[in-house]
Amino acid sequence: MNTTDTTPLDPISVEVIGAALASIVEEMVETMVRAAYSTNIKERRDCTAGFFDAEGRLIAQGEHNPAHLGVLIGVVGKIVERYSVDEIADGDTFVANDPHSGGGTHIPDIVLACPIFADGRLVAWAANLAHHADFGDRGHAHIFQEGLRIPPVRLLRAGELQTDLFDLILLNCQVPDERRSDFQAQLAANRAAVIRYRELCARHSIPTMAAAARALLDHADRQTRAAIREVPDGVYTFEDRFDCPELDEELTLRVAITVRDDELFFDFSGNPPQVRASVNMVYGALESTVYYAVKTLIDPDITPNAGVIRSIHIDAPRGSILNAVAPAAVNARTETCQRVVDLIHGALAPALPDRVTAAHNGSNTGFHFDGLDPRTGKYFVYLETIGGGSGARATKDGLDGVQVHVTNTSNLPVESLEQEYPLTVEAYELVDGSGGVGEFRGGMAIRRVVRVEADGIGFWLDGTRYRSRPWGLFGGGPGASGGWAVSQGARPIDHGHTVLNTGDVVTITTPGAGGYGPPARRAPELVEKDLREGVISAETAREAYGLED
Repeated sequence: MNTTDTTPLDPISVEVIGAALASIVEEMVETMVRAAYSTNIKERRDCTAGFFDAEGRLIAQGEHNPAHLGVLIGVVGKIVERYSVDEIADGDTFVANDPHSGGGTHIPDIVLACPIFADGRLVAWAANLAHHADFGDRGHAHIFQEGLRIPPVRLLRAGELQTDLFDLILLNCQVPDERRSDFQAQLAANRAAVIRYRELCARHSIPTMAAAARALLDHADRQTRAAIREVPDGVYTFEDRFDCPELDEELTLRVAITVRDDELFFDFSGNPPQVRASVNMVYGALESTVYYAVKTLIDPDITPNAGVIRSIHIDAPRGSILNAVAPAAVNARTETCQRVVDLIHGALAPALPDRVTAAHNGSNTGFHFDGLDPRTGKYFVYLETIGGGSGARATKDGLDGVQVHVTNTSNLPVESLEQEYPLTVEAYELVDGSGGVGEFRGGMAIRRVVRVEADGIGFWLDGTRYRSRPWGLFGGGPGASGGWAVSQGARPIDHGHTVLNTGDVVTITTPGAGGYGPPARRAPELVEKDLREGVISAETAREAYGLED
């Protein structure tokens, strides 16, 4: 089928091509997972991928980790800005991660993007991202402490690896063998994508592929606008408290959302200035968080591409914690991203009471262990983020012990953890009583207890909701806060950091989630079941739910 650039496609053809692109994106992700070396990618699946048109607009994205959306969009956008078409050749691959100049949102998320040529012309881009869990033993006062900053530069030039650049990158990594293998997995994923996209061009023609990309963007725009029209016009505001181990004080975060016909306006003015800690967000991280929050509320089935953003407008003062500028540190920006989702959901709860959940755990509780593994004599870096409670819904209880909102990584199995690192997991369990009470109960938190089996192991904890509690909705109670502790004799955790020795034990507890609706309306048989299973205490059953002894 041959179609000119100006000829519209029939809906069936657009759907077929869109489905093919989505399938190729999934193949890219699976290639990375199967070929990667590090546990963070091969086990926890901390990666994503996407296709962009020749102008750098996102046309297909893997629906794996919403926090990565802003990174993919940002990096490809920066490449298109920095390099003219005449400077880009078939076989090039660009690498970037810098939040302040490269389109990234934090340094561990490294993007590889390659142009796709067909019949001698640039027709699209394939890009993937992998979280390289390497930069563990770092400070987080400013960006220069957080690792190697990479602007968009060529890692491959016309198919040839730039070994001098690659050697420079690896020299700045703490576990270079892992990085080398993970980079190879990313390169393999993009090679597969280029082959598949060219096959589509041969099957449908280049003009047809370009027309389909435009049609997919326009369709997402129409879907988004139609869904926004269902939200009552008005101005909706919300504020919440924010804490993290790096900060001594709590901050107040706020948003004002204006719904006007088929457009949304987000005003983040009045938020704190950027801080000397790793929880700042660059604008790309704020964008991807807002787009996620909107999509989940108005229509989860909207096609995830750049058409979604046409009707969404974001105003956030530069230099604030939600739109930080250089040299702000940003490594733990996901903690703040999670809380921005809380703000948006909290603000729109009166307008969309049947769609908004009570507050999820609101955290991306993460910890890093790093040091010398006495079993191998090699340096290791272990990163994991632990799930928590998800908020209760208008018709159902929240889920227990899951990743929420902009994070979607898998659990690292205990067997893999103990085989790979000098660590022993003493407990990994749900926390009884951590879900907020309500007609529908909030999800429960997770507790992880880890014993260190070597000396001089660095430990870093990030997260939020250690002081505040995830709020309930419409009479539901708040979920429990998170927390941490170390065993007697171990060096205390100071602003998230400590050094542990053989036999030291650290306990990490994530937050629970809020309940939905008045507890008095919960079905008695559900209260009895919760009591039987230890989800709630006898005191809670009696005082919150009125269950007779």
